[in-house]
This record gives sequence, structure tokens and C-alpha cells, in this order.
Amino acid sequence: MKITDFAVIFVLLFLPFGVVSDLRVQNQREVQQLEMKYTSALRTAVQDAGVVLSQNERQEREAGYGSDKFFRVDKEEALTTFLHTFFLNMGIDGDTAAQRALLDYIPVIVILDYDGYYTFASATYKDAYGQAVIGHKWSEKKPYAYVDAAGNSVGFTLDNYLHAYDARNQRWVEGFQKELEGQTPISLLNNSLTFEQMRRSTIVRTVQEDLARMINVHNEKAARNGISYTFTLPFIPQEEWYNTIDDVGMIAFIQGIPVGDRYYNNYGFGGGRVVRKRSIIGGIEPGTGMKYFYRDSYPAPFQAIERFMDEKSAAAAGYFEYKYHNSLK
Repeated sequence: MKITDFAVIFVLLFLPFGVVSDLRVQNQREVQQLEMKYTSALRTAVQDAGVVLSQNERQEREAGYGSDKFFRVDKEEALTTFLHTFFLNMGIDGDTAAQRALLDYIPVIVILDYDGYYTFASATYKDAYGQAVIGHKWSEKKPYAYVDAAGNSVGFTLDNYLHAYDARNQRWVEGFQKELEGQTPISLLNNSLTFEQMRRSTIVRTVQEDLARMINVHNEKAARNGISYTFTLPFIPQEEWYNTIDDVGMIAFIQGIPVGDRYYNNYGFGGGRVVRKRSIIGGIEPGTGMKYFYRDSYPAPFQAIERFMDEKSAAAAGYFEYKYHNSLK
């Protein structure tokens, strides 16, 4: 047998493997490109929605004196912005049928507001004609609530402001944690560090548990629509959760979109980026021992001891406003 015959046999034997390998590489490249497209579309959409969350419908809703995060988010406008940007970047802007199909792969959207959160997910409700229909709708606002063993309840916010029920004295109190420290038998309010840890963990746990429940409900609807994928709450690092609850924002989940021989799963956070007021510094004047507060944008007249979010909190902690006797004030 000639050498050329061996060469022909070699080519015939190994050519199919090479072709299959090339096809596999090409398929993986296309899958990666699709995943990059979906990820970019999701992140851009939640970022655009986050910007909208900082824009209030009316001037009187702007962040006020008491807290730099206390205003009402415009969840409807944020959702409209998210969907418009997402559909546009997915290439289905104007295609209503494709948009409805894509919503089946978005089990839930969360809007984190100052004193609670909303979810946008599939639910059964009655339309204007009293007929039961299934579709995406907003939930009522759900509080960041905590209850201790003594029956006291605390409604947290995205900062240290709170509403609490004093079970022993059967009364409601509200204010910043520093203002209420030592004023009630609720032990949680009497330690700033413990309060902050419980506030963060309660907000994260409340949202996580609700998300897991809603995703399970979404599985039932997806199965009826012919989607065999099982939706689950993805693992999100605790640090990422804690960074998310520092401000109003949106969380969106996408799961189960077929991409090649696997499924695309991802989530995105979009923060509201609320404009914060300048921090207030509290310190003690060495000569008199008097407690004063001043803005951190001014030269420090003496060493800082603690930091406050606003003048009201500093005054409640026993500090007086420091009067500058120059043009800085």
C-alpha cells in the first residue's frame, strides 16, 4: 500500500472528529456571545431602572430633614424603564408575543423601598370584569419586620430610623435608634451595634425567604406554560446583599433561558444612588467638655467622637451646634 493511500485513510478516519470539534468550538463561541448579550442587557436594564428610582414624582417627596433615604420610589416608572431597556437590548422591542414569552423567564422583580419592598411577579387576580386571570402584578408593600421573644416588634428602614411596638407598655414609638436608646424596654434598641446587625440580617432574610416562596409559585405557572426548567433562588454572597440594602434599588432575576445545550441564569442589582447630605460629626470641646456637632465639610474644631446622618440625630444624642465665627458658616 502506498503512502498516499495511508494518507487518504488517515484523513477519512480523523476528518469527522475534526469537523465535530470545530462545530463544538463554534457552538460554544455562539453560546458565550449570547450569554454576554443577555448579561449586558440585564445589567443595563437594572442600572437604568436604578437611576429612575432616584427621581421622585413630586418635589415634596424629595429626601428631607429626617433621613437621607426617606422618599417614595416610583416603582411603576422603574419597571417601565427596566422592561423597555431590557426588551430593546434583547432585540424584541415592539414584539409583544416575544416579550410575553420572555417574562416567563423572569420569576420575580424586587423594588427595595425605604421602609419596605415590593415584588412584581406572576399572580392570580380578578380583572375589571371580575374574571380570574393570571399575570404579572405588584404586591402590596412588605415591611422589614422583626419580632422578639417578648412580643416587641420593630419595623426597620434602610437607615437607623424605625417604628417599634413596645409590648410591655402597649405603645408605638418611632425615631432614630440613637433617639430611642434607653427609652423603651426593647433591648434591641439599646445597643447600636446589635441593632445594625439585626437590621441588616432581617432585611436580607425577609427578602430572601419571600423570593424563595415566589420562585416556587412561579415554577407552577412555568410548568403550565410548557417550561420544564425548575427555577430556584440563586446563591448571592452575603456581602453583595449587604451592599444592596444600603440604598433603594431593584433586583431582577432571569432563569432558564435555553442557550445551546444549557440554560442561562443570572441576576442584576440596580441602586437608586440617593443623593446624601453631608455627614454630621459630634465631638467634645477640650476646654469646656461641652458636646458639639459640626458638618464634615468644615474644618474640624476638635477631635471627632461619633458621626451622625443629620442634625436632628446629633441633637437627640445631646450635642449642640458648633457656631463658627468666620465666613465658613
